[in-house]
Amino acid sequence: MNVLPAWQQGYRGQGVVVSILDDGIQPNHPDLAANYDGRASLDINDDDDDPTPRDDGFNRHGTRCAGEVAAIAGNQYCGVGVAPNASIGGVRMLDGGVNDYVEAKALSYRRNYIDVYSASWGPEDDGKTVDGPGPLARRAFIEGVLKGRGGKGSIFVWASGNGGRYVDNCNCDGYTNSIFTLSISSATQGGKKPWYLEECASTLATTYSSGLPSQDKSIATCDQDAALRPKHICTVSHTGTSASAPLAAGIIALTLGANPNLTWRDMQYITLMTSRPEPLAHELGWLTNGVGRKVSHKFGYGLMDAGAMVDLARRWHTVPTQHICITPLDSRTRRIPAEEGGELHTSMEVNACQGSPQSVNFLEHVQCKVTLTHVPRGGLRILLSSPSGTVSTLLFERPQDVLGSSFDRWPFMSVHFWGERPEGVWNLTVVNTKAAASAGTSSSDSVLKEWQLILYGTEQEPVHLTPAEQGTGSDGSAGHSAVVSRSEDSSPGVYCSRSCVLACQSQPAADMCKRCRDHYKR
Repeated sequence: MNVLPAWQQGYRGQGVVVSILDDGIQPNHPDLAANYDGRASLDINDDDDDPTPRDDGFNRHGTRCAGEVAAIAGNQYCGVGVAPNASIGGVRMLDGGVNDYVEAKALSYRRNYIDVYSASWGPEDDGKTVDGPGPLARRAFIEGVLKGRGGKGSIFVWASGNGGRYVDNCNCDGYTNSIFTLSISSATQGGKKPWYLEECASTLATTYSSGLPSQDKSIATCDQDAALRPKHICTVSHTGTSASAPLAAGIIALTLGANPNLTWRDMQYITLMTSRPEPLAHELGWLTNGVGRKVSHKFGYGLMDAGAMVDLARRWHTVPTQHICITPLDSRTRRIPAEEGGELHTSMEVNACQGSPQSVNFLEHVQCKVTLTHVPRGGLRILLSSPSGTVSTLLFERPQDVLGSSFDRWPFMSVHFWGERPEGVWNLTVVNTKAAASAGTSSSDSVLKEWQLILYGTEQEPVHLTPAEQGTGSDGSAGHSAVVSRSEDSSPGVYCSRSCVLACQSQPAADMCKRCRDHYKR
């Protein structure tokens, strides 16, 4: 992950505050104490300011994650964090009932003091759950990117999930597939796909973690022990994408040290532009998108590179205003072929809100909101192809998802089209990988009811998305307006403030712009 060049340039996380949203962290741990920051800490479970975990042998996850970020260098204890001079705090929230209120309180805690929030949790990784943030947590994400860090935006780093053994898909997890999070996957020390990895189109990048216990090393870091017994305060067995997200948070802390003015979107650009496919090239499945960048459903844009990130951050200029263009809803009901292997093809001509002063010309995230019914729900594969010819798999089949419930305007998200031009024909393909009739259900129940694209991006070219070693920034300016929609028949678009648009597309609320809300309900 090329951390040493960043350290050698003097970037070790000083001045950057990271908080671990987990089961608590141990403030007096000898590898954390000097960097512990009480102002970045909270105990939601016991309603106090002390994030110390319960000493029951199980609540050690957060302390391990904290050590990866900011364990002190040169003290002969467990090791050294990626950002050994960063301030580290913890929000104790997982050792008790976790609900929408708890999540929102954690995600919004001291957003103008904390720079980076690291989270290694989410819905059940059981291969059958489809779930995401509730309305309060969604609002916390939105207000975080709009108001956090003095308006530059809170940076939310998220583990992509450990459901690989159940063939789970992280695009069914509304935290990892949010445009507001940097979704981080894992690779083994040999650059291979670990057994727990979930493949999906929303993964942005990768850091190292564990693999097979008999073959691959795990992560060395701090361990929780109330008695501070020397043989119990360190571990060499931290595992999963839980261990990958904090490493990414540490790299981001180094990057903010190089340029504290980076916005939340700047950080996503820098991450994808500098991540390296080469160390992970052993694995199949890499595709080349319409701007020539390699990307993977397993690893996103590749292995994060701290040295390259700080180099690019130093010469970075803030990306232009984010625009949001919502295409008209295609609500023509279509049958999904009943036979196994049958494919439904449908397309949409997109003008990307051209003709307005704030059109989308260069893509960032693309959401495809889908409503469909199929039994079993996991017997589908959904693919989206762009006008540039990039094919992104929004959903792989999930054998454990045998439920009869449907997808109801679920926002599948892809980062694979980043930098492409959105105008032209987009194609959606739904593949029946397990015939409905074989599950004892009539094929007439398998229907695509509606779909819609939400295009995020810029009007001006933000950067040249060339290979990482050649990437350079370009001038841009921040702003707050956005285009919500412009119909294909050139009727007027719906214009709202950016805060209204973001809230509207996730959870319409009473105090939001009425035109935006009414348009979204159509």
